[in-house]
Amino acid sequence: MWDFFQTVRHRHSIRRYQKDMPVEAEKLHAILETAVTGPSAGDLQSYRIICVQDEGLRQKLAEAANGQSFVADAPVCLVFCTDTQRAAQEYGERGRTLFAVQDATIAAAYAQLATVAAGMASTWVGFFDEQAVAKLLNLEAGITPVALMCVGYPAEIPTASPRRRLDEVISHR
Repeated sequence: MWDFFQTVRHRHSIRRYQKDMPVEAEKLHAILETAVTGPSAGDLQSYRIICVQDEGLRQKLAEAANGQSFVADAPVCLVFCTDTQRAAQEYGERGRTLFAVQDATIAAAYAQLATVAAGMASTWVGFFDEQAVAKLLNLEAGITPVALMCVGYPAEIPTASPRRRLDEVISHR
């Protein structure tokens, strides 16, 4: 079992997945269970997660993601959505426009790290047609997709991309 820091260091965006290795139900459950343990504004969990395993639907999501074919190639695509009405009930407009987005992206980040801890890989996809994805998934009003996450066993291990130095992104006061 890796410690947390090793898990974070081993997270890479993977765009090629093992086609003959489906994600086991118990590992997917553990990933989703981890996603919902993340902190959220007022502990409201103002988000929804749609788990897409159907190959045809993943293909349509790939098309809605500007033709990013790896969305269809991954055996699982998790769609993280805001639940703006849930957040707005407690926090008004700031809940609707900010807290729901934060809640959904925190859940996605937890899921992404849990995926690594489970011995798999993922790719966070933010470049997609929001309305097309909402229509494909038949989402009700107030449920808005903010991230797609491809999950599966990697067929590649890319080299780590360079990161900015700490002094370029952090200031102390």
